[in-house]
Amino acid sequence: MLTFTAYDVDVAVRLIVATLLGGLVGLEREWQGKQAGFRTHALVCLGSALAMIVSVEIYEIYKNVTVVDPSRIASQVITGIGFLGAGTIIRFSQGVRGLTTAAGIWATAGIGLACGLAEYKPAIIAAVLMLIILIVFSKIDQAVGRK
Repeated sequence: MLTFTAYDVDVAVRLIVATLLGGLVGLEREWQGKQAGFRTHALVCLGSALAMIVSVEIYEIYKNVTVVDPSRIASQVITGIGFLGAGTIIRFSQGVRGLTTAAGIWATAGIGLACGLAEYKPAIIAAVLMLIILIVFSKIDQAVGRK
């Protein structure tokens, strides 16, 4: 029989919050008709949270055995997400498309890392700010005639 400890519940909450916050940001991208939408942002945030949880666990297991730096996995997540984001950027004769989506994916990874550390307040604040940037700033951008 599978039993869950308080820590297991804590990990589940971290992963669920990351998925929900990433999905929330992804919904806005979905509504805008972007390729990287709901599922992509939810998965990036979930994966980043899991990477952070595993990083902390590796530290806890090996801290008395060898030198372990739990920030290394987090930094590699950010680097890896940079490559994923680069895949969303398209250059064409009139300019470049996909920069906002790439930046959104990168920021969503940061939210996931925060959730992986159970830093919910910064994660929620960042998700709200992302939505403000994506929704409100887009309207300002249109109002000044950029698009």
